[in-house]
Amino acid sequence: MSVDGEVRRLRTEADEPGWEVDPDDEWGVAVVATVGRQLKLRREAVGMRAAEFGDAVGYGEDLVYKIESGKRIPRPEYLDRVDEVLGAGGLLAAMKEDVEKVRYPRKVRALAEMEAKAVEIGVYECNIIAGLLQTPEHARAVIGAAQPPYSPDDVERMVAARVARQSVFRRDPAPALSFVLEEGVLRRPIGGTMVWRHQLERLLELGHLHNIVLQVMPMNCDTHSGLDGRIELLKFVDGAAVGRSDGAFNGRPVHDPKQLRILELRYGTIRAQALSPRESLALIERMLGET
Repeated sequence: MSVDGEVRRLRTEADEPGWEVDPDDEWGVAVVATVGRQLKLRREAVGMRAAEFGDAVGYGEDLVYKIESGKRIPRPEYLDRVDEVLGAGGLLAAMKEDVEKVRYPRKVRALAEMEAKAVEIGVYECNIIAGLLQTPEHARAVIGAAQPPYSPDDVERMVAARVARQSVFRRDPAPALSFVLEEGVLRRPIGGTMVWRHQLERLLELGHLHNIVLQVMPMNCDTHSGLDGRIELLKFVDGAAVGRSDGAFNGRPVHDPKQLRILELRYGTIRAQALSPRESLALIERMLGET
């Protein structure tokens, strides 16, 4: 299934017709409150009580109140149904674009916006497969394993956000992307054998794209410059750049050229120590054959 198809599936997968609002996301809270207020005004304008309206759209009265009071983020299908029942001519359904953005956690939105503008992206991951490379099933298994556990609603929000970020692969012109992953991570069957197999197949598919360089850091290497943790580097068309490393500069995003140079040196050294792209794909193929 395509990335677009996975996104559409995830949007309607959960039974709950709305998502929780992140109270720390001021912009998101404001958007949801505005949407809810508009829905309430429209409902009252046609003289429908909340209970009657809930029956008409196919959802409970309690949910109607939660959405109209800004306590719940409405799903796209809810807005479509509300628009139809209230005869809004598409005005309420048009809110889906803003609501969809609010659905994703604030930090993920900010990262996705930067990735969408970057002309070069380089990522070294030491503990997981990079989020941009994860299948939805693998992402769900990784996020669902967190302790303390996320609610099912939050898990689905984060999975959908991670999948949506993968639209970077469809950009034209395509950005240059490079990834270094740990062999030990690739051998860990997160989510079970079938989820693991599909994830390895996805890596092989992406690794053969012309704008993606995929490398594996072998377990038998005797020199490893990535022991401090994850590194991410993004470069933009105007020459600006941003980087982040778990083990440098307190993990915060950096823009200073001297600090960026340090991260570039570390990332370049890690890539030199890893297997070549050809060797890396061959290793992944052997792993797949072992499952």
